[in-house]
Amino acid sequence: MKKFLSDRILQMAESATIKMSQKARDLRAQGIDIINLSLGEPDFDTPDHIKEAAMQALRDGYTKYTAVPGLLELREAISEKFRRDNDLHYQVDEIVVSNGAKQSLANLSLALLNPGDEVIVFAPYWVSYYEIIRLSGGVPVLVQAEIEQDYKVKPEQLEAAISPRTKLVLFSSPCNPTGSAYTREELEQLAAVLEKQPDILVISDEIYEYIRFGGSHHSIGSIESMRQRTITINGMSKGFAMTGWRIGYMGAPRWVAKACAKIQGQFTSGANAFGQKASALALQADKKPTEEMCKAFHKRRDMVVEQLGQIPGMKVNLPEGAFYSFPDISAFFGKSYGKHHIQNSEDFCSFVLEEGRVASVPGVAFGADHCFRISYAASEEELQKACSRIAEALQKLS
Repeated sequence: MKKFLSDRILQMAESATIKMSQKARDLRAQGIDIINLSLGEPDFDTPDHIKEAAMQALRDGYTKYTAVPGLLELREAISEKFRRDNDLHYQVDEIVVSNGAKQSLANLSLALLNPGDEVIVFAPYWVSYYEIIRLSGGVPVLVQAEIEQDYKVKPEQLEAAISPRTKLVLFSSPCNPTGSAYTREELEQLAAVLEKQPDILVISDEIYEYIRFGGSHHSIGSIESMRQRTITINGMSKGFAMTGWRIGYMGAPRWVAKACAKIQGQFTSGANAFGQKASALALQADKKPTEEMCKAFHKRRDMVVEQLGQIPGMKVNLPEGAFYSFPDISAFFGKSYGKHHIQNSEDFCSFVLEEGRVASVPGVAFGADHCFRISYAASEEELQKACSRIAEALQKLS
């Protein structure tokens, strides 16, 4: 029945994180003890005050459609959050609430890209960027940052990638998969390049903003020359442990927000009403649960980086945010054990899964085939065990 499928679905890659997580579940179902470090999901529960707000919203009758761009109450809370935390000044009609930040990105891509338009993507990048751009007819142009530069793109690299067809620049900070975060100075250097290119818009994915280890979070849209040409993406999933609630949002120039609301109106309409009510409270309430979660991730980061860094041949950087480690594993290429021959990141992750019983994600899915990603959104006990298993498995290679 393959002949009935569209070309776009046949050409689309499956999400690598979802694929690896499914492999881990399948092996667990067979009774095999697998530690799953493949998914980007906090292992903490949504704070009680947020859950109670949703339940109260249900009792109050928030069970109907909302306006497509979102409840006014939530958009007002987002507007205030942008001003308070990011020095961003998006008005209520410049904000669109979606079914997760992923939909915000899809709305933007569908609303802004024509076939052949180029989107500069800082690599390593989040897995869905590439396929969302391609689905919209755009052309991803990857700008590669290596571990030696802490996986952060330099201004000269950005400038070299710009062409007459460049329409957008897309990056995340803190970054999934690397955990790297741009400083204010680094963002200003990138902005200086873009100031010479007034027809290029920037999409800044800041979903990991509240999971930041030391230093302050900075938004490129707060730089004066970038205010009218930056679209800022964020959401509730990571900083509030609300992945299943599917509430994301964007702030954008009014004409962009209006176009995205038009797209969303034909695809999903608005996000769920009671989740929006709870999100409004979360953005305005005490952030202590978020701060405690961040402290736990910080402690886990230090432990994981120390243990992985002790494995001969593995190069590890120090993530500044999010909850991932993204080591360079190229030293293991060309090595073998039994049926396993390590030539790329997929071979490496298959080996670690089968021999070490740890699920991870190949770096090729993030535009870096010489790396792999593990999430430290797991208990300290699981992480200790996972690092030991990885080290023991890699000792078998020769």
